[in-house]
Amino acid sequence: MNAVNLSTGLGLLLAATAARGSPRVRRGPDGLLLVGGYRPPFPIARAFTVGNVVLVRGDVSRLEGASGPAGGERLLWHEGRHSTQYAWCLGLVMIPLYGVCAGVSMLLCGDWASYNPFERLAGLEDGGYDRRPLRPYLRGRRRGEN
Repeated sequence: MNAVNLSTGLGLLLAATAARGSPRVRRGPDGLLLVGGYRPPFPIARAFTVGNVVLVRGDVSRLEGASGPAGGERLLWHEGRHSTQYAWCLGLVMIPLYGVCAGVSMLLCGDWASYNPFERLAGLEDGGYDRRPLRPYLRGRRRGEN
């Protein structure tokens, strides 16, 4: 589906232009394509997905077979869920939707992921994120105070 909706093509184009040297595309689990050496500072995450392409800062082999909190296997599950989200969002539409959700999460708790439904549905812990509480002034309003 992500090949048809052009999101995987955009991921491969991003890999070709933003990865160090000649990026090597590796086949990952569940149809994911893994590319290491992503250079630009945005997004901040150590790995992120565009379509079925998982772009990784550093070497992809660190993801394969690594375990532990946000280890490679769990991170790949997390990124695989994002790949499915691209399909459900009809591809590139996910990018602005994700951006809006990340901005709302930042306003609510000071973190891009904690209240972002895309990250929550992909599994915060699997992605290496801690769930942060609402900002103090919002916690009081939520309980009906002030």
